[in-house]
Amino acid sequence: MQDNATEVTAAGIARLAGVGRAAVSNWRRRHADFPKPVGGTEASPSFALAEVEAWLRKQGKLAEVPLRERVWQQLAGHPAGPVAALIHAGCALLLIHDRPTVWLEASAGSDERLAAMLPEALEPVLAGRFSNGSGSVNGPSPVNSLRSASSLRSVNNPSPVNTFPAVHIPSGPQLLPSVPLLRGAAELAAELGARQTFEFLLGRHLDANPRQYTLTPAELAGLMADLAGPARTLLDPAAGTGALLGAVATRPDQELYAQDSAPDLAALTALRLALHTRAGVRGAAGDSLRADAFPQLRADAVLCHPPFNERNWGHDELAYDPRWEYGFPARNESELAWVQHALARLRDGGTAVLLMPPAAASRRSGRRIRADLLRRGALRAVVALPVGAAPPYNIPLHLWVLRRPDRAPAQPEVLLVDTGQFATEGRGGPDWRAVREAVMGAWSAFDGAGRLEERPGLARSLPVIDLLDDDVDLAPARHLPPPTAPEGAGALTAVRERLGETLRLTADLTPPPADPAQPAPRWPFTTVGELARGGALVLRTGGNGGHARVPVLTDHDVLAGTGPSGLLPESDEEAVLTEPGDVVVPVLGGGAVARVIDDATQGVALGRNLVLLRPDPTALDPWFLAGFLRGTANNRQASSYASTATRLDVRRLQLPRLALDEQRRYGARFRALDEFERALRRANRLGDQLVRGMYDGLTDGTVAPG
Repeated sequence: MQDNATEVTAAGIARLAGVGRAAVSNWRRRHADFPKPVGGTEASPSFALAEVEAWLRKQGKLAEVPLRERVWQQLAGHPAGPVAALIHAGCALLLIHDRPTVWLEASAGSDERLAAMLPEALEPVLAGRFSNGSGSVNGPSPVNSLRSASSLRSVNNPSPVNTFPAVHIPSGPQLLPSVPLLRGAAELAAELGARQTFEFLLGRHLDANPRQYTLTPAELAGLMADLAGPARTLLDPAAGTGALLGAVATRPDQELYAQDSAPDLAALTALRLALHTRAGVRGAAGDSLRADAFPQLRADAVLCHPPFNERNWGHDELAYDPRWEYGFPARNESELAWVQHALARLRDGGTAVLLMPPAAASRRSGRRIRADLLRRGALRAVVALPVGAAPPYNIPLHLWVLRRPDRAPAQPEVLLVDTGQFATEGRGGPDWRAVREAVMGAWSAFDGAGRLEERPGLARSLPVIDLLDDDVDLAPARHLPPPTAPEGAGALTAVRERLGETLRLTADLTPPPADPAQPAPRWPFTTVGELARGGALVLRTGGNGGHARVPVLTDHDVLAGTGPSGLLPESDEEAVLTEPGDVVVPVLGGGAVARVIDDATQGVALGRNLVLLRPDPTALDPWFLAGFLRGTANNRQASSYASTATRLDVRRLQLPRLALDEQRRYGARFRALDEFERALRRANRLGDQLVRGMYDGLTDGTVAPG
């Protein structure tokens, strides 16, 4: 059977059956008829999905398998790989979306019949959706090239270039191993819809492979699309997964052009856009700088998230390319090559929005090109985004808004916006609502009037002549005025008042002195390991994967006493979710720390290097447990030492055997200490904020020395 070609890991089996991975290991040991591995490694074997499903069904463990989970396992374990499986599924879903009766007729017979009929059924659908239908000169129509891997030729240059149609019709033999997946995807589409089914499968794949793709967050893509404004023809020359063009509110009369150097991404993007919109979609695979698939295009708008810091972008072979109207980019200025490529593909008056690294605004090697972009009115705005807006998340990226000049501006100005103040702590991203309001408010006012009154600390427009110095530095933070004095002083007053309240609370929470007259009690002790074996608590360890987009409590969060700041990629590993009353202990670092989960931190995933203890409330008080786990001597005897780190063996931690009422008495005292510790941390943060604000205020003149 072709379905036997699909393999699934032990973690996948656990998800199919709705159990933990330990249960799958037990089944393998206890049941002689459990399916034998067919691939993988000794440490992580894989099994035939059909055999696993048959065994689970025989054992009565497959009654409630979610359809989407079964389809995902078929895709993830596809013999040709998940990307090929996604492309096959996308083609079938597009057929289901556009011509459902054709799919029903083809899928009514055997798997072999479906695989044989699909190529012919797909040809008119793919040709119709991926052809612009206007006799455009932008390369040959996909109608005649969907089955071909031959190179496209530009109109002005008859020599072949390395661009290919994004989507090719797979053959019957290629489709045959995918038939079970296609049938499952069709069944899922009946529940969710064809577009939502493809988005689910693509999203799962991207979450499971976060290091393979550079993604553009949906909020940022929406902001870039809004800055570009309404357009009938749009181009993304480095389309990636299609997030930018997918954020555009499209109409049937629009045309979307997408190109990417990775053939797999180009195909996925074309299918994604075709399922997302009724607009015409033109997709191509190839390097846009070296092999432009749309050399004659003059689009209304260009959206682009180009690759950063590429030295091998074609500097040597493109020295005399006509696109370099504003100067030949240096080898280390690949981003300025993408900027000029975008301008070359715009009609007069068209708008381009590019995501740029901040270095592109100030590197000396690019100052001549930046100067010419300013002089000729092509660069209209530079927007500094908050840290965490897009990968790489540790630097504040920029948005460049450009417009192909249709006439020379009389007194040109350029808009500079800095939204760094809207950054938030952790990895949840900035305050996108505030970013959007600030950027679109400033851009709308500037675009209409050609200038903008100063918005201190946020935005201003500058005459181009003021920027044409030796550096031509366009970083917004270097040209924006500080916040007005009343706002700065008022903010510092508020911080000072909050600090005073916190210090008073800290004084109230200060523990009373200990009574040295009482002798130390002699308790019988037990260990966490013994309590776990006896059922008084459950012990779980954090992992590397789980539910995508679920906040993650990291070991750093526990040590610092802050909220969850991490994110885990989607994976086959089962996530450990916290509940109120759980006690979380870091195992690295050598510190005596334990944290009780409250309502604010419940439901988050447990990160790496953390152990969760879930006490039975009828046997253990969580605050009593956490308090005794924090004892210095207790941690010392349960720790092991390596050359560079200290590791805690949580099972060896000790606590006394006390009645529940006595535990609660100790627990109340430990809880009061925890509140005191939190107040001290809050006072420390407010004190740092006040001192930093005073230094800033005194140095920028918003606070008087008196």
